Amino acid sequence: MGTVLFVLFGHGLLWWAPSWAGEEAAVQCLGTACYTVHWGKHNWAGAQDQCKSNGGNLASVKSQDEAQLLGDLLAPDEVRAPGLVKLWMGLRREKGKCYQRHQRLRGFSWASGGANTDYDNWRRDGPVCGRACVDVSRDLRWEERRCQDSLDGFLCEYNYPGTCRGLPGGDVTYRTPFGAQDSDLVALPPDTEAWLPALGLELVCKKQDGGRFRWSTHLPGAWACQVENGGCEGTCQEKDGHPSCACPEGRKLEADDRSCSAPCASAPCEQLCVPHGADFICMCHEGYELTEDGIHCRDIDDCQVNPQVCEQICINTEGGFECHCHQGYELVEGKCKDVIDCYTVFCQHHCEDIPGGYRCICFEGYAPHPKDPFKCVLFCNESQCPAECDPHVQSNCMCPDGFILDETETGPKMCIDINECEMQHCDGICTNTLGSFRCDCPEGQVLHDPYTCVNRSDFEIEISGSGEIYPQTPVPTQLPPAKSLHPGALVGIIVGTLSMIIILIALIYHLMKKHFIAQRGMDYKCSSSIEKEVGLYHVTPGCSSAGQKL
Repeated sequence: MGTVLFVLFGHGLLWWAPSWAGEEAAVQCLGTACYTVHWGKHNWAGAQDQCKSNGGNLASVKSQDEAQLLGDLLAPDEVRAPGLVKLWMGLRREKGKCYQRHQRLRGFSWASGGANTDYDNWRRDGPVCGRACVDVSRDLRWEERRCQDSLDGFLCEYNYPGTCRGLPGGDVTYRTPFGAQDSDLVALPPDTEAWLPALGLELVCKKQDGGRFRWSTHLPGAWACQVENGGCEGTCQEKDGHPSCACPEGRKLEADDRSCSAPCASAPCEQLCVPHGADFICMCHEGYELTEDGIHCRDIDDCQVNPQVCEQICINTEGGFECHCHQGYELVEGKCKDVIDCYTVFCQHHCEDIPGGYRCICFEGYAPHPKDPFKCVLFCNESQCPAECDPHVQSNCMCPDGFILDETETGPKMCIDINECEMQHCDGICTNTLGSFRCDCPEGQVLHDPYTCVNRSDFEIEISGSGEIYPQTPVPTQLPPAKSLHPGALVGIIVGTLSMIIILIALIYHLMKKHFIAQRGMDYKCSSSIEKEVGLYHVTPGCSSAGQKL
């Protein structure tokens, strides 16, 4: 078996046997990265596989500090590997890519991924294109070569998120994840094992809560207080040779009997946890109450507990409640206020907001339209009322339906109720009303329409199946239509009208003909009366004065 050299931050050299037999290696660490050198013939791909088998990659050299570390790693091995040795490093250019002079890595990329670097150390320019890999010599110069070549060895790199510090005392042996063993190291990567034979204690470097790396063990309880405070997060104390851990006030010991945590860190409270010394108390958010188990919370029905919490309507919700208002109201700053409906509706005269809604109001002398409550119509509840006249045109007046303008009055225009019964439109018993009339039928008869009475027996046959024998008497709002004329009278009216039209046409024709003859005689007189000598002439009416002379 070979040996390996291990150097951490300038402390201690260690030779060790790696996981692959027949090859020797040395190691150094910088920060959270460790570098190893391995001797033995491998091509680039084989070397990369060896590094990956232990969780690493072929080494990258991205800074001057890393280059110096590799120089220290290679220098002590002049006896074991004398001369200008060649070792694989983690640079390769894929097939199809070409030399890039403007890039520090010249088109190569790291085995761990990416092509970022602040350092390069090329010996000479290499092939222009094609697959190629890079070696590094003891003088730290880089050189391109074929990836299938077998070299003297290779460099591996292992990266870790953190390290544990070395344990005090010399009676300790460390073994790293990649197989190095030593007893004089100052920083160890995660999963490094430490063996303390005098105490019979085996520890492992592990990541703890909060991201720190500390020595730990799979067994609960403290170990010897002189070694890393017995593993206690708080204080380590020994009594009768038995170490134990204690936590500061307000914190409690965890299940491993070494770690400390706040009482509420692992509390099973469903909502809120309040520390109580080294213990805790569960509580609930507003709108919830603690159940009997002291851990869980259930919703409080706020509407039932406090019925007055809302002004009108209360709706319980998970962890709270909601207030709503009845129709016609809206919620404003927690209070229900009338909705101002008059902003959204149009009343012809006036709109008034009332609790839960609105109503249209008509001016004096008007009443709401029976079929359209937004409009107003003239209204009179007496036998006569003043007419509604245009102030600019006094003759333009209006009366309510069922009233007529009294043209005989010399004072204010008045509207007088029409006595529809005097017009004998009702076949039965007519009763005049203000603005209308009512038509009733004698016993044994019913109204066939608003004006005509028929025998009940005839009417029942006509509307059989309608379900209503006594129809309601309609209340007309205008004068009923006049009775139809006799056909003979209608023919006489038509003949008389046509005769008058013919006579009127003949009269117009006669007058136009007489006027035309007189006009022709006048034109003749005017044209023959013009004389050339100067003198006084009589001017005939109708002649032009343009031809007269004095």
